Amino acid sequence: MFAANGTIAAMSTPSTADAITRASAAASAFLIGGMDTGKSTLAVAITREALSRGRTVALVDADIGNSTIGPPACVGLKIIRNERDIAERGSADRLHFVGGISPERLVLQHVIATTALAQAGAELADLVIVDTTGTTSGVIGQTLKYHKVELIRPDLVLALQRGGELEPIIGMLRRFFAVEVIPLPADPDVPPSAPDARAAARTRAFGAAFAEPLDRWRVRETVFAPTLPMGLDLNRLDGMLVGVQDGSGGCLGLGRLEFHDEVLRVVTNAGEGMQGLRLGSLRMDLDTLELTSVNLRELIFGI
Repeated sequence: MFAANGTIAAMSTPSTADAITRASAAASAFLIGGMDTGKSTLAVAITREALSRGRTVALVDADIGNSTIGPPACVGLKIIRNERDIAERGSADRLHFVGGISPERLVLQHVIATTALAQAGAELADLVIVDTTGTTSGVIGQTLKYHKVELIRPDLVLALQRGGELEPIIGMLRRFFAVEVIPLPADPDVPPSAPDARAAARTRAFGAAFAEPLDRWRVRETVFAPTLPMGLDLNRLDGMLVGVQDGSGGCLGLGRLEFHDEVLRVVTNAGEGMQGLRLGSLRMDLDTLELTSVNLRELIFGI
């Protein structure tokens, strides 16, 4: 369908080639599909076609579990002006912290993060491409797609599916929004990725996000969102993943809290310009990068 380097392959079906051409000329395109259906490859193909037309592309990666732009637990934005930017898209121009590796229980945060970066991208580029998470089934999948389309209002939605698994979402979007939804076959050249391979890739990405040099910044209890309640045992925050915030709604990078000798610190390589910390829903072992899911409401309020 389209080659791994993002170019239109000779075996491309006319519908896929036409969708790539049309999306490259639009103001915004929204890509949906399950895991390993070829969304990221399609995003690159559209980007290359748009570049050939002299356009600038804002690529938004909303896959918080295995992101291709920026670290996991964040939605990332990359402004692409040339081929070099495509090759270096792992380094985000902007980040928005979500705080987990799955949108379950984080639907609001995920929708806000994706919408905020899509809006930022629209101010910086001619075309915004939103590459969404592979969560497409059930209430969570439909809720995510509904509210993202509701707020972003893309010109086109490209729906990659192997069979008819996206028909409930496609029907919903067509029914509720004046948006053209184009069903496309999943890329047959994308091999299925095993859960352990995805987990290993995520571990490497977290390792890169916490690469040396790491600094340990002493932090006050007043710098957090959500606000910490009076009398909270700060030892409960030890190991928690946080987003290092710049004071204007942006995320500078990831951090990990540590509580030692009655002092709370954040370990990060993104501390310059730090104005606050957003609590995530993960606890991380900094040595092994092993993750544990945490319910923030239980953590803070004991409920």
